[in-house]
Amino acid sequence: MATLAVVKTGGKQYLVKEGAEITVDRIANKEKEKVELETLLTFDEEGKTVDLGTPNLAKKVQAEVVSHTKGDKVRVAHFKAKVRYRKVRGFRPFLTTLKIVKI
Repeated sequence: MATLAVVKTGGKQYLVKEGAEITVDRIANKEKEKVELETLLTFDEEGKTVDLGTPNLAKKVQAEVVSHTKGDKVRVAHFKAKVRYRKVRGFRPFLTTLKIVKI
C-alpha cells in the first residue's frame, strides 16, 4: 500500500509518490541537497486513510534535487487585427528535477 501526497512548490500543486521524479520551477538549492516541500494532503491508494491540512500539514515531504535544466522554448505572440501589429517573443524556463525521498 503506497502513500501518495499533494505538495505545493512554486505556486503549483503536484501529486507525488515515493521514488517519483517531478519537474518544478527553479529552486535555489544546489544539486544533491535535500528539500522539504509543503504538504497539503496525504492518503493511501485505496483511500482508507486521508490526512487533510488546513491549509498545510505539520509533516513535510522530503525530496532531493537531482538536476537543474532549461525547459523547451515557449513562444509568446501578440497580434492586433487590421493595424499590422505583430510581436513575437519567447523564453526558456529554468526548471529543477526533484526526486521524492520520503513522505
